[in-house]
Amino acid sequence: MALLTRTAGALHRRPRLRLALLLTAPLLWLAVLYLGSLAVLFVSAFWTTDSFTSEVVKVWSTDNFHELFTTPVFRQVILRSVGVALAVTALCAVLAFPVAFYTARIARPSRRPLLVVAILTPLWASYLVKVYAWRLILSEGGLADWLLKPLGLSGPGFGLPATVLTLTYLWLPYMILPIHTALEQLPDNLLDASADLGARAGRTFRSVVLPMVLPSVAAGSVFTFSLSLGDYITVQIVGGKTQLIGNLVYANIELNLPMAAALATVPVVVIVLYLLAMRRTGALSSL
Repeated sequence: MALLTRTAGALHRRPRLRLALLLTAPLLWLAVLYLGSLAVLFVSAFWTTDSFTSEVVKVWSTDNFHELFTTPVFRQVILRSVGVALAVTALCAVLAFPVAFYTARIARPSRRPLLVVAILTPLWASYLVKVYAWRLILSEGGLADWLLKPLGLSGPGFGLPATVLTLTYLWLPYMILPIHTALEQLPDNLLDASADLGARAGRTFRSVVLPMVLPSVAAGSVFTFSLSLGDYITVQIVGGKTQLIGNLVYANIELNLPMAAALATVPVVVIVLYLLAMRRTGALSSL
């Protein structure tokens, strides 16, 4: 008991020591399991594979990265993956704005929490259940065909548009929530002042609302972009013959592990660059 009392007293007198003890375990977890695994991934990308036995040869070489950036197929898949992530992010931003504006500024204050819960409810459902539900919707003779048939149109079927559409549905709540929070915190007197000065709704949106909400849009884009860039299951279910970088990583794990590691470093580097770009907008402080 006396030892425990002395220890508690020593920790009370040394707040830095107390903080260090509290952070040691999570920092070790981050350094060993997360950063350590990324280091192993990066190092293994420079290894090679024996063409006869398919075993990993731990010899330093840049052949994997040379092949990655000189092979047209790899370049096309990388550009396609980044394009899909950007398209999903743009669609999420366009769809999230009116929804978030209604929930934050138009709906009754008593209903706003219920609307937020309704927006977040799809996140509680299984990822695979939602993707397979979209597979049924987009399949031939599915709900999309049934709704568009009276207009003389048909659904997109399986392919790149279906992948973008499904990913947009999956990650849309991650964009709505930060925009909703930013709009909810937007001072009413700014909107009133803009109206008093004769600004119309479009000018108020461009000059008052958008600059203040833009960091939250960028914060939401961090989730939508990174989650879309690293996804490989959705494209397998609704993408048809479309290939994204996640599919190539999965396909090469058993056949060519160093190449799979080299492919996996690409989204990591792209996401780091994206985070650095978003940091300049103040997005990281809005997370």
